[in-house]
Amino acid sequence: QVQLVESGGGLVQAGGSLRLSCAASGSIFSIYTMGWYRQAPGKQRELVASITTGGGSTNYADSVKGRFTISRDKAKNTVYLQMNSLNAEETAVYYCMVGVIGGRNYWGQGTQVTVSS
Repeated sequence: QVQLVESGGGLVQAGGSLRLSCAASGSIFSIYTMGWYRQAPGKQRELVASITTGGGSTNYADSVKGRFTISRDKAKNTVYLQMNSLNAEETAVYYCMVGVIGGRNYWGQGTQVTVSS
């Protein structure tokens, strides 16, 4: 079992920045990927960014490339999402997700990000 605690959401003006954090605990040795997804009202959940825990390879949605940065702190078992130049269309609930060996995914409770225009 893996437990995830997210923080860092909130209200920001368009063009502003936020940093999300997700701390993992429990069976962290089995985690091989960590990522952030988001779900806007009436829309499907979508991948924002992911990072592998081994080599640190990253993957981004095209819409956030150049503005968002995903990173991890191995010692703290934490993944971060630095979001810059936010726009109103990115208002959503942001979810942390980790993938573990064996194929199971764990999700955080979600953190609301609201971008005012």
